[in-house]
Amino acid sequence: MKLFYAPGACSLSPHIVACEADIDLDLCKVNLKTKQTESGGDYTEVNPKGYVPALQLEGGEVLTEGPAIVQFLAEQKPEKKLAPEHGSLEHYRVLEWLNYLSTEVHKSFVPLFWGGSDEDKAEARERIGQRFQYVEEQLAGDYLMGDDFCIADAYLFTVYNWCSMVEVDTGRWPKLKAFAERMSQREGVKKAMRAEGLL
Repeated sequence: MKLFYAPGACSLSPHIVACEADIDLDLCKVNLKTKQTESGGDYTEVNPKGYVPALQLEGGEVLTEGPAIVQFLAEQKPEKKLAPEHGSLEHYRVLEWLNYLSTEVHKSFVPLFWGGSDEDKAEARERIGQRFQYVEEQLAGDYLMGDDFCIADAYLFTVYNWCSMVEVDTGRWPKLKAFAERMSQREGVKKAMRAEGLL
């Protein structure tokens, strides 16, 4: 399988999950501004949406959208227990977190990364603060689902790290800070970040 990624972008989340699951992926870096792959190909021929991640499967099919990809990867190695059993309430809690992170947290960063007005950026920082405050209040254990790492933690770690790039003060979230430090020590996280040139 091949993962199309941009260093530190939301594609870091499935990359971390693959490393945690001991799934070897071929990596292909994408320039999100030019929509070119590192080999000079037109990325929109892989993913017409033009953004990462995209996971090309062995048969040539392409799966897009990070929350779908991390679930797919977790199911390839069920013995790693990176996602709760289908049908359990915990399974739906993980889906709840993935959707919240995707729609409420991730998308709030758009004006900060893609040229929003000063007013748009101020509103985005306010919204991001509110969204992470909610996460801070919900973190009761080492990870989102308690004591064990799950696929949603990879996404939370990825979007939390963006705060330092866009001047969002994280000092008000001690639980999130401890979570990020804990995550940064995981071997799968270090492996993914090294591969993307982030360490």
